[in-house]
Amino acid sequence: MTRVLDREIDRVRRGTGSAPRVLDVGGGSGTWAVPLAVTGCAVTVVDTSPNALATLARRADEAGVTDRITPVHGDVDTLADVAPADGADLVLGHGLLEVVDEPGRVLTALASAAAPGGAVSVLTVGRYGAFVGRITTGRLAEARAVLTDPDGRSGPDDRLLRRFDAGQLRELASATGRLEVEALQGDGTLEAWLPGPGPDGEPAGRDERDELDALASAVPALGEVAPRLHLLARRF
Repeated sequence: MTRVLDREIDRVRRGTGSAPRVLDVGGGSGTWAVPLAVTGCAVTVVDTSPNALATLARRADEAGVTDRITPVHGDVDTLADVAPADGADLVLGHGLLEVVDEPGRVLTALASAAAPGGAVSVLTVGRYGAFVGRITTGRLAEARAVLTDPDGRSGPDDRLLRRFDAGQLRELASATGRLEVEALQGDGTLEAWLPGPGPDGEPAGRDERDELDALASAVPALGEVAPRLHLLARRF
């Protein structure tokens, strides 16, 4: 997924010659915003949590990119009030659609915030990846629920409102009437099967793992069983 975003940022930079404008909705503590700002992007982060925005400010200061990040206390339900329509080259909605009441309406709002020709990046949890994860850890009742529940939930105590498959994400993007899907693939496909390299793992080993994961995630049949799904769609 990171490679897809890197290519998108490079595309904007080559086309405009200026700093890409990124809107990170629900970006919280800056997991994506700070690295993007380090590369030269101008990033606006909209989040409802004052604590997360305080963490974002601290991380931005530590990275020396405070001047490239604009934190905004706001909600996706009123996104148009805090972020101009057609104003961003890249809009991020990562970890968002699985926790909001109306994912279709939210995705439409993200699309509206993107400039024509800009892109919307969605990262969300995958239904089939959750199924595989529970099977491999012996939680068979939860696995059955994830597979059969209309929203892909594991039970009444599930903290998520829903999980998606690739077809559902495509339908949501199409329903906005403003987005054309350019990439839809898994993220972290190998997580269910391969142990992590560990903090002392050899860089070459980590690189090989990342390369293999990227290859597997781009294969539709394998990407569907990733723990997360990534969609990049173009605003038209």
